[in-house]
Amino acid sequence: MPADSVVERPMDKPAGRYRVNVPLRWSDMDAYGHVNNVQFLRLLEDARVIGFEEWFGQDRSVLSEGILVARHEIEYLAPLLYRVPPIVVEMWATRIGGAGFDLAYEVRDGDGEGDVVYARAETTLVLYEFAASRPRRMDEALRAVLEGHAGDPVPFRWRRR
Repeated sequence: MPADSVVERPMDKPAGRYRVNVPLRWSDMDAYGHVNNVQFLRLLEDARVIGFEEWFGQDRSVLSEGILVARHEIEYLAPLLYRVPPIVVEMWATRIGGAGFDLAYEVRDGDGEGDVVYARAETTLVLYEFAASRPRRMDEALRAVLEGHAGDPVPFRWRRR
């Protein structure tokens, strides 16, 4: 493990964080033998799809109602090598607005023996009405679910604010 890798001690997950196991694919590796940076977006998408089904249920699919990715920000912290056991993606809401929200993620081992954090990320999602080609307002039921998964902003190391 590189000297500047982020290793965190196992502890109770912070309130609001949702954990999902996401398998790696052999094809996720690049010529350097680690999971390619572009594949991290797929891992985050897989976590969102699984998480949203659990958060909102099958009767109400936020994905089928219309949602767009407006922004991604990723900070890579350690190389992720291919392995058979899945990685863990922790996911939580950091900002909830009128027509969109931000989701935070940590891509980590989750094995309980000193947890390597491979990446931290944030995605801005906008609720969208495709028939009218415009954003749509968030209803109270969706807001309540997101508030149940709300947490702190992503602790990016390199963000300048």
